[in-house]
Amino acid sequence: MDKIKVLITDDHPMVLEGMKSMLQQIRFVEITGMASNAYECMDQIKNNTPHIVITDINMPEISGIELTQKIRKEFPQVKVIAMSTFKERSYISQMIQNGASGYLVKSASKEEIEEAILSVYEGKLYMSLDINLSTAEKNELNNIPVLSSREKEVLLLIADGFTNPQIAEKLFISLHTVDSHRKNLLTKFGVNNTAGLIKLATRFNMV
Repeated sequence: MDKIKVLITDDHPMVLEGMKSMLQQIRFVEITGMASNAYECMDQIKNNTPHIVITDINMPEISGIELTQKIRKEFPQVKVIAMSTFKERSYISQMIQNGASGYLVKSASKEEIEEAILSVYEGKLYMSLDINLSTAEKNELNNIPVLSSREKEVLLLIADGFTNPQIAEKLFISLHTVDSHRKNLLTKFGVNNTAGLIKLATRFNMV
């Protein structure tokens, strides 16, 4: 098979080197580069587009969550695997919600990293073995809707109890646009009313 091109992003040089040596042992992986922050990562994607970016979540200035959103917006063909020492579900759901296709803890073995890269490359969602999620919880993560940045803004304001006219005024958009966003949110979450929307968004740690 053709080699899977991977770019590693982490602000700790030791983690970068560790990941590099681990990935060099995987015969089907080609490392396209290493970046120490989100800016370097975006530059490297432009210069030599990888299939997959493995990025730390907890980085200064621009977090891995924001970076994932940028990558998915500007390079939708590039898949993202989040990497972290955190095991909190809120981080997992935030990464998946922003477009990540996988989640690894930094203590992952070479075999697990290999499996994650293959799964994500094939279009599947990969969750680290160290994250004790039930099948139902994994299915739920798969069901987290992907929202545009504007839809997220509208969702947060709805959760804060703002009415459509108030949201329109606050975001400097028309009432019709707010109404469209609200309808889209209900459709994406598969609910019929605002109460159902807030309930699901809360469960997914999105509000």
